[in-house]
Amino acid sequence: MLNRDSLIELKRGKNLLAFSGGVDSSALFYILLESGIKFDIALVNYGLREQSIKEESYALELSKRYNLKAYIKKAPKFSSNFEKNARDFRYSFFNRVIKEHKYTNLITAHQLNDQLEWFLMRLTKGAGVSELLGLEYISKRENYNLVRPILDKSKDEILEYLKKNSYRYYIDSSNINQKYERNYFRVEFANRLIEEYREGIKRSFDYLKEDRDILLSGYIEIFHYKELYILELKNPKIVSRVVDIYLKKLGYLLSSAQRDELKREKSIVFGGVWAIEVSDNQIYISPYIKVVIPKKIKEAYRVAKIPPKVRGYFYKENILKF
Repeated sequence: MLNRDSLIELKRGKNLLAFSGGVDSSALFYILLESGIKFDIALVNYGLREQSIKEESYALELSKRYNLKAYIKKAPKFSSNFEKNARDFRYSFFNRVIKEHKYTNLITAHQLNDQLEWFLMRLTKGAGVSELLGLEYISKRENYNLVRPILDKSKDEILEYLKKNSYRYYIDSSNINQKYERNYFRVEFANRLIEEYREGIKRSFDYLKEDRDILLSGYIEIFHYKELYILELKNPKIVSRVVDIYLKKLGYLLSSAQRDELKREKSIVFGGVWAIEVSDNQIYISPYIKVVIPKKIKEAYRVAKIPPKVRGYFYKENILKF
């Protein structure tokens, strides 16, 4: 059931599975075992439901039975914007575990319904091909790969697998609470569409990804150091698409307004954190750092045509030595 490219990547890496005890991650847990993939698990307990205790116990039970490491973290209470805060907390925890224990792959159980939910949500906000196809089998992050090996499997196919093998799983009742935007798209649109048009939707995503790859073939990465990327453009019309891809790697999601801004401006700071400079058919992406640079080095940066907003990071990291 695993995507071929994902399987190759997982067999050669050190893997951490984002586990919840729900339908998707429980199925993926057993699929990984059956595929001979070595992995450990990480779970965040939000403590919102009585069932959360059972899900945590289930994770510990599985880890003991199959001799896996289990990393478990209890989340604080979020008073507002639960979806975003929960996601940020979850990935911050995963990132720390990955860094401390040197994992190379984070495995998530995103599936076809999730992919369609994302597509529909982005479609209603205004998005291009790259943004519409936000979920990939393998996405590069700064220190690891995010691997989604069952992205082409529908929720119904996953449930059928669990029931056929009598594997235990838990149903998260909050997944149908439509006060959360993603759940609204799931319940009202995605699940119904996939139930009726699953194979056609799968083919459409394959075709769209092929078209996206052709569209984004107009650039090359010419330099990378830590959080600095320098890209050379062959097609100046794809600036916003390319910047969006690389900021996602760095953990920052552009809004539609920010993507529009990239079409008008050549020198921008997003969120006070990320500097974007477009100069001479090159894109510079780096953290935005305010620092006093000695006049001699500043002049050397000017001569070397290093754009102003990324010079702070160049100086801090001593990337160019004079």
